[in-house]
Amino acid sequence: VQLQASGGGLVQAGGSLRLSCAASGRDFANYAAAWFRQAPGKEREFVAAIGWKGAPTYYADSLRGRFIISKDNAKNMVYLEMDSLKPEDTAVYYCAAGRTLSLVYYGQRDQYDYWGQGTQVTVSS
Repeated sequence: VQLQASGGGLVQAGGSLRLSCAASGRDFANYAAAWFRQAPGKEREFVAAIGWKGAPTYYADSLRGRFIISKDNAKNMVYLEMDSLKPEDTAVYYCAAGRTLSLVYYGQRDQYDYWGQGTQVTVSS
């Protein structure tokens, strides 16, 4: 599976962005997916995860209610809708995919086997 993230850019605080992750491989429909982000000087952190058929979904506690993850298996796509963006959301956002979605460890990077190259999101104040 190869992943290509896109949709990042510069947005003002309070604005919205929709990130996309295009996956190659016929088997992607059977994969769980996730988004992580990494701000300058910080570790990569979990944002959201989704099961192979579009459910269940999990979110970082601090982002729940502002971000929505979705998966379109017919198009081999994963999306991240981000609303009410804040300057602290500035980071490189990565999509990831894995064979299973752990109910406990969904937020850990080692749960995912494939990673995209990242897309930059910058939120200005």
